Amino acid sequence: MNMESFQDENMINFIKGGLKIRTSYQIYKECHQVLASMTKNKCSNDTQHQFEGGVKLGIGAFNLMLSLLPSRILRLLEFIGFSGNRNLGLLQLREGASGSSLRAILCVLTLLFYHTYVSLILGKAQDTFRQCIVAQQEWKQIHHLCYWELMWSHSFQQDWLKAYHYADLLCKESKWSKATYVFQKAAILSMLPEEAVRSTGEDIVALFRQVEGLKQRIAGKSIPTEKFAVRKSRRYSTSSNPVKLVLPALEMMYVWNGFTIVGRRSDLTESLLVTIEKAETDLQNEKTLLPGLPVNHPLWGKGPSEKRLKYDHYLLPFTHYELGLLYKEQGDKDKAIRFIETAKNNYKDYSMESRLHFRIHAALSSLKGTPPSTPP
Repeated sequence: MNMESFQDENMINFIKGGLKIRTSYQIYKECHQVLASMTKNKCSNDTQHQFEGGVKLGIGAFNLMLSLLPSRILRLLEFIGFSGNRNLGLLQLREGASGSSLRAILCVLTLLFYHTYVSLILGKAQDTFRQCIVAQQEWKQIHHLCYWELMWSHSFQQDWLKAYHYADLLCKESKWSKATYVFQKAAILSMLPEEAVRSTGEDIVALFRQVEGLKQRIAGKSIPTEKFAVRKSRRYSTSSNPVKLVLPALEMMYVWNGFTIVGRRSDLTESLLVTIEKAETDLQNEKTLLPGLPVNHPLWGKGPSEKRLKYDHYLLPFTHYELGLLYKEQGDKDKAIRFIETAKNNYKDYSMESRLHFRIHAALSSLKGTPPSTPP
């Protein structure tokens, strides 16, 4: 089926391969129409059964395979003229597997591969969490845990409207940290187009301004994520024309170590990079952590550049840490240790400091050859 064309970086070859695949799929569709005509005329013999098994395998495998491709490739394939329907693919494969044709075993193997391997890679967590919510109504705290996970799951997929739905439920129902929930909801709404925000009836600036008043103290201490949310949202309270936060939902994703999860899926990673690159283009020369500062950026100096930071002082130690990890990936152990040690020793009293120190400890332990006693 010339499927290797999907991995070809040359656009012309990709389109040529896509057209060949489309031709193959059109042949299967014509065979499906012939099969429907034979069934209507009540033709039934061994040849028809073999033909039917082959058609169901082809239609099913095509639709299932295409439905699993990354969104960017799917958009290109839709331009060429076809797309995949996962439900149709699974239905055709199940019907083919239940028959007695020579291709029945291939339908079975395809279904087994999907359910035992592919579905685990792509994840079925969202369905599981929804089932958990429906399963019982007595323990609302369990619902809140599911809302939290569903919010992040949809955020990883950049399905911001669905992520907003669960963030809104947390704001309304959970009492754990109203400041964190409201900030998270506002951050997710910030990722949506203006017309989509208007459809929700929410006011993003008003939500950010609520955050500081919702901060609580437990045993005399503030919750670190609340302190972070308050500092991030404070710019909306101190100005009638505030400087908007840049990709705040992705920033929270980073704080909660979500990129480690997203990194397991290349399609999600690429999609996030597209979003970041677009925001970076819009910002032009603004200072930002995502996707990282160049090595020769003036912020690396000890001079007045650092002092000109009005907000987000945590960017400096976190970016030193991330640069250290990049050097680690490149095999430059000495530079990696130097930058991570700089993040550890040269900065203090910034947001999420203890969280970064846990990550630093794990990274240095790995670099120096000792097993970390704490998770990254």
